[in-house]
Amino acid sequence: MPDLPRKTDRRYSRISTPKGVWVAWQDGGRQEVSRVLDLNLGGLFVTTEHPSAIGAAITVLLSVPEGEIRARAVIRNVSAKGMGVEFVELREQDSARLQRLIIRLSPANQNAAI
Repeated sequence: MPDLPRKTDRRYSRISTPKGVWVAWQDGGRQEVSRVLDLNLGGLFVTTEHPSAIGAAITVLLSVPEGEIRARAVIRNVSAKGMGVEFVELREQDSARLQRLIIRLSPANQNAAI
């Protein structure tokens, strides 16, 4: 049986998101909107009762104060809570917006705001 990636093998640390971060995603003709539990530069985890299959290609759209972030992504894991999504194509301007979002949501900035 192949080794599954471990949480310690992640390239990027996960950033927990507030309850107001949502993502619109599309798998073929199906469109859904889901809450984002956490994200990083490599992808995000979304809550959904009807996840796509592992390996499925989807498109995602986050509309956040930093601007719209669009990406092509692939489902990497599925659990009872939802699905882990890896970004596979992210334009330069979308990557810059994602980086600004992560900086804003990072625990260091949250503590500085207190």
